[in-house]
Amino acid sequence: MQPSPYHTGLAWLVKMAWRDSRRNRSRLFLFVSSIIIGIAALVAIYSFGDNLEKDIDNQAATLIGADLVLHTNRILTDEGEAIVDSIRQLSRSVSEEQQFASMVMFQRNGGTRLVQVRALGGDFPYYGELETVPQAAGTAFRQGRQALVDKTLMLQFDAQVGDSIKVGSVSFAIAGILQRAPGQNGISTSVAPAVFIPLADLPATGLNQKGSRINYDYYFQFDGRVDADALVSELDSILEIQRIDSETIASQKRETGRSFADMNNFLSLVGFVALLLGCIGVSSAIHIYIKEKLHSIAILRCLGATALQAFLIYLIQVLGIGFLGSLIGALLGTLIQQLLPIVFRDFLPVSISSEISWWSIVQGVGLGIWISVLFALLPLIRIRNFTPLNTLRVSLDVPHITRDKWSWMVYGLIVFFIFGYAFLQLDGLVETLSFTAGVVAAFLLLYAAANLLISLVRRFFPASWSYLWRQGLSNLFRPNNQTAILVVAIGLGTAFIALLFLVQHMLIARVTLSSSENQPNMVLFDIQSSQRADVARLVREQQLPVLDEVPIITVQLEAINGITADDARRDSTLEVSRRALGGELRVTYREQLSDSEKITAGKWVGRVDKGGPAIVSLETDYAERIHVKIGDSLLFNVQGVRVPAVVGSFREVDWNRVQTNFRLIFPVGVIDHAPQFHVLMTRVPDEATSARIQQAVVQQFPNVSIIDLGLILSILDEILEKIGFVIRFMGGFSILTGFVVLIASVMISKYQRMRENVLLRTMGASQRQLLAITALEYLFLGLIASLVGIFLALTGGWALAFFSFEVPFAPDIVTMALLLVCVTASTVVIGLLNSRGVINRPPLEILRRDS
Repeated sequence: MQPSPYHTGLAWLVKMAWRDSRRNRSRLFLFVSSIIIGIAALVAIYSFGDNLEKDIDNQAATLIGADLVLHTNRILTDEGEAIVDSIRQLSRSVSEEQQFASMVMFQRNGGTRLVQVRALGGDFPYYGELETVPQAAGTAFRQGRQALVDKTLMLQFDAQVGDSIKVGSVSFAIAGILQRAPGQNGISTSVAPAVFIPLADLPATGLNQKGSRINYDYYFQFDGRVDADALVSELDSILEIQRIDSETIASQKRETGRSFADMNNFLSLVGFVALLLGCIGVSSAIHIYIKEKLHSIAILRCLGATALQAFLIYLIQVLGIGFLGSLIGALLGTLIQQLLPIVFRDFLPVSISSEISWWSIVQGVGLGIWISVLFALLPLIRIRNFTPLNTLRVSLDVPHITRDKWSWMVYGLIVFFIFGYAFLQLDGLVETLSFTAGVVAAFLLLYAAANLLISLVRRFFPASWSYLWRQGLSNLFRPNNQTAILVVAIGLGTAFIALLFLVQHMLIARVTLSSSENQPNMVLFDIQSSQRADVARLVREQQLPVLDEVPIITVQLEAINGITADDARRDSTLEVSRRALGGELRVTYREQLSDSEKITAGKWVGRVDKGGPAIVSLETDYAERIHVKIGDSLLFNVQGVRVPAVVGSFREVDWNRVQTNFRLIFPVGVIDHAPQFHVLMTRVPDEATSARIQQAVVQQFPNVSIIDLGLILSILDEILEKIGFVIRFMGGFSILTGFVVLIASVMISKYQRMRENVLLRTMGASQRQLLAITALEYLFLGLIASLVGIFLALTGGWALAFFSFEVPFAPDIVTMALLLVCVTASTVVIGLLNSRGVINRPPLEILRRDS
């Protein structure tokens, strides 16, 4: 007889779900505990993103330190000066800065380093401050010959406030330690640590000579009557003609927000992958739970409950426990969010607050409930096939999942959900489809690899091993096992971390390879023509080879096939690069190709007769960007002299080599006598020789700058370590999720394990033997999972080495072995800790429970 509708409404379903769960609530919570880590990661990232967006809005003015900033990399023309003067008249205050790379020397110990010299005049910054120790040094250094030195330099050379630092020909007293300047972050200071000096003292240094590569910045502060963005919009076309870039508080806010929104979206996708891992664990655990509830469901059907009612009873259980798990994950994520500003501080130009984001918590809880239900639907929809006859049957007689149309519909919903989430985080349909396909393919590949490896072990089972080893290995194939799911979860986290180590190793190897054998590992640049012979002689006196000397000339591209920048602005249909026209290029002239270049089209011409046509060679990618072909005509402005040229060839350039590579090369006989500076390349055998040559050059030729490959390697290693820490931190969520799935798997199957242990104890097995069998089971599980993950990482690493980095693939076997040991050991320890209750239960307790 069917129950009356009054008794089968929502209240009845909730009451039945509550009653049925009384003996299983802890197990139900274990089902959704797998998603707690993923929800925690997403809530932490969402909260971090919300706080970052608010902090960028609040601190945008301090990022640039002024209402308007104009940038240019050349001395202003008369028209440019007129623009600056017109804006100056509207301003409350104006500051000027000249930035360039140069060598400095710490005179107390003779240490030298290539730095970013910032010669500052005026009261900049107008918003925020130069954070210094002592605090007054941020303004005091502007009076007299004093300098502010970045804290990384002070630590590297053990310098103290009051010491002297030589910049060019002038010694400056160190007035203070620079902690932070507007727009700086930890990465930028590692690459180019700054030294501030007064602009008035720059001419005395002798570093702002003709041909020097200097960036000019002009900072303007307005009163409330001037709209900086409207002013820039009005002057936009004139600024473009003069090759002057502009930046306002609003534009800086947009650009910074866009950059870090991309980073936040990437982190959200990483957290989402961890959540998907947990959801697979949920689906597998609910499947086991429903199989164990077969008789209870069949009895409900015998008492008149419909298939829909039985389905809803267990769906309500999943909803309730999914809400609880998501809430716990959201609270944990709020705590983790307090750590993220510390993790990302080296990448951020603003100070990040740690306020609680209630909207992020709501998003996390809602996402957790939805995804719990979505992945639990796969086993739940099979309830509709249970009949009262199942009370008399031992097995679950339902259609296979691949022949069930509703199962395929759920699979479609899952894929659509992954696509929809990725679409909200990524820009464009192609990127979203690629991510969705990549996620699905990665999970399928891991699942297939896990099943293949397990089936191979089963097929070639080591029958000759001792009983304990055979029993531990065979436990991986017990009924209701979650071996494949655990291999996917732990293996993916392992693959993340292993691939990170491989990429870091390849990047270091890529730079190291460029300095191998007889390749240059030190570059001296900004050498004036009058200094060329003397610098070369100094290098040889230090018993070092002069491997190459290259002249460099600054030119401007004025026209392509007769089309000038003005023509391109008037007619947007012209297929030329507006940005290239009028832009500066640093070019050279030579008769022969270098060993890092290869002609891909046209014919190389290395020398022309005086008065002959200038047949130039362009780097392939540069030619594509400016839309030119072989035979096209170009017009260059070479230091005021117009030089027509014809495109004669395209070159493929290996930019990885530590040597001078150029986008454009003239033949000998065209621009040989133009104003130029020179680059000299040599090779130093060790750090002591490197320090000695740098000190000698800085003392005799203070305008000459030096790039030391050893320094590049140390900086690269430092940057990669910071980036690697962030990726390991995020990849750790996947590993943690795998371990949580492992813990849940142990607890879910504990009654089955207890029965197995009773049989073994009855047959005479000791508690020590049971412990050994369990340890061996998790040893095999950890080995299989970590081997699958490392294999996938090696495959991905090889592809990156071959197709992207173009370096020989030589993985660090020691690191991979250590990772294998760590993951396996962690799996064994966690498995044993959570199996103690199963191993230590006396047989009588299980016999009583079963009776």
